[in-house]
Amino acid sequence: MEKAQGAPKGGEYLALEIQPSQIYSPEEFDDELRMIAQTTREFVVNEVIPVLDRLEKLEPGLSEQLMRTAGELGLLALEAPEKYGGSDLPKLAAVLVAEYLAGASGFNTTISAHVTIGTLPLVYFGTEEQKARYLPKLISAEFIGAYALTEPQAGSDALGGTASAVLSDDGKHYILNGTKMWISNAGFADLFTVFAKIDGERKKFSAFLVEKTFEGLSTGAEEKKMGIKSSSTRQVILDNVKVPVENLLGQVGQGAKIAFNILNIGRFKLGSSCVGGSKLTLEIASKYAQEREQFGVPIASFGLIQEKLAKMACRTYAIESAVYRTVAHIDEAIGDNKDPMHQLQCIEEYAVECSMIKVLGSELLDYAVDEGVQIHGGYGYSQDYEIETYYRDSRVNRIYEGTSEINRLIIPGMLVKRCLKGHLPLLTAAAKVERALKDHAASEGEPPGEVAQVVENTKKLALVLLKWSLEAFGNDLEKEQEVLGSTADVIMAVYTMESTLLRTQKHAGDEKGQSLRQAMLQAYTAETLGRVQQWATQAVCRIDKTADRQSKLQLVHHLTRYAPIDVIGLQRSIAGAVLKASGYPISI
Repeated sequence: MEKAQGAPKGGEYLALEIQPSQIYSPEEFDDELRMIAQTTREFVVNEVIPVLDRLEKLEPGLSEQLMRTAGELGLLALEAPEKYGGSDLPKLAAVLVAEYLAGASGFNTTISAHVTIGTLPLVYFGTEEQKARYLPKLISAEFIGAYALTEPQAGSDALGGTASAVLSDDGKHYILNGTKMWISNAGFADLFTVFAKIDGERKKFSAFLVEKTFEGLSTGAEEKKMGIKSSSTRQVILDNVKVPVENLLGQVGQGAKIAFNILNIGRFKLGSSCVGGSKLTLEIASKYAQEREQFGVPIASFGLIQEKLAKMACRTYAIESAVYRTVAHIDEAIGDNKDPMHQLQCIEEYAVECSMIKVLGSELLDYAVDEGVQIHGGYGYSQDYEIETYYRDSRVNRIYEGTSEINRLIIPGMLVKRCLKGHLPLLTAAAKVERALKDHAASEGEPPGEVAQVVENTKKLALVLLKWSLEAFGNDLEKEQEVLGSTADVIMAVYTMESTLLRTQKHAGDEKGQSLRQAMLQAYTAETLGRVQQWATQAVCRIDKTADRQSKLQLVHHLTRYAPIDVIGLQRSIAGAVLKASGYPISI
């Protein structure tokens, strides 16, 4: 494949050979980032965890008090312009804070909703007057922000909502009516970003800045949730709410642009938060495994327990690699340009990667907490053990910021659209791959033993799957959700394997942890490749029902071969490092 020159565009990595020097990883954190991480960690440990039981009871005023403390520490100001009291730091800083907030249980949702979907619509789309009026209050937590998009009958189809806005006869106010659902921070929020259709028209879907004191705005009772119980979640009821026309956010009809661009940011932050949660879960599980004895020995000495710890570590290492690679690409694209529209364009360029990070992170954490409960056995099912809380809190991550299903559809769907518009050369690259591999069966050869070759082969597979899918279904491809989902899984596997490979290669000269990195890379690749073959086979059997199907299946087999390795031996060495470190084996 052709070598990439500079940072690749979003999705372009599938058609290019990326060099280790072109990615960024946590080993490269500077002193400022390490200090931000440490500040966040200390805030969670010293301020939040001691009062979690009170937060779970939704003690009045407690969340607001903690938010003000976070504001004093600068944790709410990272992405706001300096002009309004913000720090205006790169996205890497915001993502690092998201990772280290993971131990804050439902309060993580409170602060995350405030700094991202509660504040960033104003940062990117607000007028100077709106920013001057509200941003200093949001940064200090004098005001708490909330984001009111979802409705009882409109979740993934956000534009299908019925909330309406009508301009008053005197032209001074918009009158809002409707009901919003699942609104985080609703119980104590001061400023809501509310989405509604002006005159009920879909093309006039717009956003409004609505203060809680505006007459006609009320909230329902607290939702009784499975997890994140310490976060406030309520309906927001709009009954002839008079919103000054100057509180229209952005332009009429810009609501979808506002909503979906902010969701991209929320997605990569959520992925980072889930990585942080997985690290904490691994720490909790490894500590328990060394303390719990059965048959006269710690359960940490059992092979099947070590296998769980090793797989948790490998997957965490891989997804972490993908997260920081993505965010660094975004920061590199943004550069020193402070223009909000430029920044949004740079983030939107990597919308596919943002969706991948959301799916990968949320499913990583669900896997980790499930195995964490299993390691605890019956005690894991008890509320007396923190792993039970982690298990319940984790489940929502696969739902909000766009469900995993929606994001799986976005990944190949957006790539295909960008290809058809001439923005990405993936289909051209796929045609070249198919021609080059036409006679693969005649020269099968030995399976590759190097991860670099495995990554290249899997890229080729992802490319031809996109091409075959489009050829088979054309404009009806969007109806083939199962095929799109399987293709998305292959595309995500390429990204995580390559990110892990490049990170490991980049730090090959660093002896500290390098043998462990190499072991996690090999074990993760071996595990992932088996699933890639399954996903691709499933897609091909739907794509092609002709006699040519067999040749496609042979190509799938050819591209997913890997020389057998002692995965069990690798996992034992990885588990040994986890247990020695009492948690995640590589950290800042």
